Amino acid sequence: MKLTGAEIIIKTLIEQGVTDVFGYPGGQVINIYDALYKYSDQINHVLTAHEQGASHAADGYSRATGKVGVCIATSGPGATNLVTGIATAMLDSIPMVAITGNVPCSLIGKDSFQEIDITGITLPITKHNYFVNDVSKLADTIREAFRIARSGRPGPVLVDVPKDVQVATYEFEEKPIAEKFPLPIADDAQINEAVELLNASERPYIYIGGGAAGLGMGKEIIALAEKLDAYIGCTFMGLSAVNNDCDRFLGMQGMHGHYASSMAQKEADLILAVGVRFSDRATGKVSAYARGTKVIQLDPDFAEINKNVKVDVGIIADVADAFRRIAAGVTAHKHPEWHEKVDALRALEAASDKEVRRRAGDRLIPQVVFDIINADKPAKTIIATDVGQHQMWTAQYADFDGPRRFVSSGGLGTMGFGMGAAMGAYVATGDPTVLITGDGSFGMNLNELATAVSYNIPLVIVLMNNGVLGMVRQWQTLFFNKHYSNTVLDRKTDFVKLAEAFGAKGVRVSTPAEFKKAFDDALTAGGPVVIDTLIDKDEFVLPMLPPGGSIDDIITKVEK
Repeated sequence: MKLTGAEIIIKTLIEQGVTDVFGYPGGQVINIYDALYKYSDQINHVLTAHEQGASHAADGYSRATGKVGVCIATSGPGATNLVTGIATAMLDSIPMVAITGNVPCSLIGKDSFQEIDITGITLPITKHNYFVNDVSKLADTIREAFRIARSGRPGPVLVDVPKDVQVATYEFEEKPIAEKFPLPIADDAQINEAVELLNASERPYIYIGGGAAGLGMGKEIIALAEKLDAYIGCTFMGLSAVNNDCDRFLGMQGMHGHYASSMAQKEADLILAVGVRFSDRATGKVSAYARGTKVIQLDPDFAEINKNVKVDVGIIADVADAFRRIAAGVTAHKHPEWHEKVDALRALEAASDKEVRRRAGDRLIPQVVFDIINADKPAKTIIATDVGQHQMWTAQYADFDGPRRFVSSGGLGTMGFGMGAAMGAYVATGDPTVLITGDGSFGMNLNELATAVSYNIPLVIVLMNNGVLGMVRQWQTLFFNKHYSNTVLDRKTDFVKLAEAFGAKGVRVSTPAEFKKAFDDALTAGGPVVIDTLIDKDEFVLPMLPPGGSIDDIITKVEK
């Protein structure tokens, strides 16, 4: 059947299994929006308050499901407003397709109204991008975009379509969902080398990242840990890959990781790294990381092997396949001395946490906030965050009961990510969704509260309000002689009234009892609720590795 280019775009999205898209209309995508109107019984469009919110929503949608998230924006500022969201997805390996309109081909390069070279702008922050100047190539280009976004190490792809291509007509023939490109299979010699190292290990540590989380390998990872008598730690992006109630799981390690997890990795004689990239936040000073420790790295991206940390065995292959073959090859082990060492580390961490709570008394501190959230949240709750201290407290204290329950910006650290991402996660799953944010981050994209209200998205928004830009202020306290340059917000914003002005419910709390009541009420409110949660500006995220430091320099206590 003959369709316009705009109709071909929407029909191809439907063909590729897309049921929801996020976006904002404009002059150079008005034809696409007309096609969305025609096919509204087959594809749902969520109108966000800003294009950045649309890109974050598509990202959150993908993180919560593993599907390719889709966002749409017009040319010029509409397209450039997607840039931060595209970069966020790129650094965390999130599959996303962004579709932008552009001025007609005859006006390209003539500084036309709202003309921008969005493919040039996004070239460094996409896996690939396309400028489609021929309607006959449009459908196959979109199919290829989905294939690239899903394949290997996932990531965002942008497709820019000029207005005249959207208007032109061409014969459309439906095709199957684009399959992923096949991954290489690890050769037996590498698998055997990894098995030999694991069998010789006395203190094995399985280190999982976003690559493992995205593959849903939690049960297999636990089974291998049991077989090897190993412990499991994770990167920030690896959170929720293994349930928190697993006794072998020590939690996140790194700059703000759990003490026991970070120290156990330091004490390990072998690290099996699955889908991690050894970022600076995870390793600290690279020259001091994993000294004298054997490292096996599994990753589909050849660029990650030996990029930051030199490894003993680097396997560039289908991670799930390589992991299963390694697990089948190792023999069962018992390491009682390793248990004793890790138990001692856990005891030190528990004692430190107990002391923090003792000092707090009846004050509302982050640990207590998460005690209440963990105890009262329903099963399958998704927890999304913005970026800052509240994000690290979430990583340290929130419990996750299944894969893809944690939605947060890791690599780019995007303040303002949370509202869009939380909405996208809810649209994707319909599961209970809690957004943990701070007064600094929330202020960046709070306009998306209008979207949550308009679509009656029942977000529970826990706004940890300390009146400062907490993470930067913490650094200023510890490393810059308390020079609080532009980190004390001192804003007069009343977040309760703000929520009400948007049409949401707002409530302010300052005690554990008040927070529990507000949180429990919000879970059944049926719409978005903002809980303005007052906490002290001098609550710090600890442990912490100082900048440029190693695990030997870990800070676990600060006298205030």
